[in-house]
Amino acid sequence: MANGYRKILVAYDGSKSARNALVVASQLAKEAKSWIKVVAVVPTYVGDLELIGVQNVKETIEGPGRKLLAEALKIADCQGVTILTNLEQGEPYDRIVHVAEDENCDLIVMGRRGLSHLERELMGGVTARVIGHTPKDVLVVPETAKLAWNNIILATDGDPQSENPLLKALQLANEHGSTLTAITAVYTNDEIVALAHEMVAALVNNARDQLEALAARAAEVGVTLQTVVKEGEPHQAITSLAIEKQASLIVMGTHGKKGLPRLLLMGSVTERTIGYTECPVLIVH
Repeated sequence: MANGYRKILVAYDGSKSARNALVVASQLAKEAKSWIKVVAVVPTYVGDLELIGVQNVKETIEGPGRKLLAEALKIADCQGVTILTNLEQGEPYDRIVHVAEDENCDLIVMGRRGLSHLERELMGGVTARVIGHTPKDVLVVPETAKLAWNNIILATDGDPQSENPLLKALQLANEHGSTLTAITAVYTNDEIVALAHEMVAALVNNARDQLEALAARAAEVGVTLQTVVKEGEPHQAITSLAIEKQASLIVMGTHGKKGLPRLLLMGSVTERTIGYTECPVLIVH
């Protein structure tokens, strides 16, 4: 099956970025003959039910959610795909994670909006929490981005847990004849370069050796893997390479922690890469 995703969950809140995410998910579904489930999440009512009619409460809370799902159905119809819908109540990230698990979805697709510096740094609380709590792959799509396969970047730190992102990147490159570039960013700043030049040089050489090993593995499955080692802030190195290469997709991994520890760990690289790049980012657990 193309791209390997059998069932896709789209988080839909009616924003421009969510509409674009649904369009991209529709493209994926048509390529792979996948199912799409769209979820809209409304808040849980916390007031006193005795003070207001239960029916009124239900309509007040669920009405906007049903309107969102009606919009999603129209978008899907325009894209020529059939979708299933879920209306959920509660904390958005929690319901998205649970629906993906309950429905056995392979991929969660979410939009990314926000152009201010703070919004880019934080990337969006719901998106960050979904990535931090789900074992599913997550595709984050900027609100003006399209999905293509011609030029893929694999961001890797050489960690053994990067195996799954590597396999996914190789699979996609093989299926679509993509140009594939792997980058490892060695964190440095002026102080580190001045005081620990030899250590930085050793880290760079080690990164090159690891990438050469990945290139050899890629060659075994018929994929040519270009390799790049950059020094500096990792997310800046990755996003600048994406601009330089005119990347259509960045593939990254996360470490195998849950909840807050994972969020803290991903905050410095994964979250900022998602916040600053203009192409879709596929997070592979």
